[in-house]
Amino acid sequence: MTPGRAGFAGFRMAKKTITELTKEILADFLTENGYVLHNAEFVKEGKDRYLRVYVDRLAAEIDAPGIGTDDCERISRFLSDRLDALDPIEQSYCLEVSSPGLDRALLRDEDFARFAGRPVEISLYRAIEGKKKFEGVLVGLADGIISIDTDRGERVALPQGEAALTRLKVIF
Repeated sequence: MTPGRAGFAGFRMAKKTITELTKEILADFLTENGYVLHNAEFVKEGKDRYLRVYVDRLAAEIDAPGIGTDDCERISRFLSDRLDALDPIEQSYCLEVSSPGLDRALLRDEDFARFAGRPVEISLYRAIEGKKKFEGVLVGLADGIISIDTDRGERVALPQGEAALTRLKVIF
């Protein structure tokens, strides 16, 4: 974790602006070095603030080697240097750079395409047919509908807008 410093006097960036700035700062660096941004978030937990950045390898292969600590350190140093130079965040914060993990959330349409054929867990905002949680093998995402095949041989179609969280299911 890298502590941030106080920013422009009297100026505070909104959460969205900070994450957007982070994405802009990282865009070329990540692409040039074989990485892709999975997600960035600026959150308050208790009295502390965190700028969390989740990165993955650019490689399309699902089973390619993931992000290691050396990768995270390299990205963290780059981002920390740029943020220190711009100094856009007024309050102190901790910078965390990590892999999205084995149980990563599927956030973008390309995530649903990349991980088709893999087991997923889907939590809904509200129940559909009396259920708020579904598990199965991801078929894909088309026209705003997430399709999965359950272990009972049923194909389930769920509106993407109703999914609070779709994540890869880790099977050991």
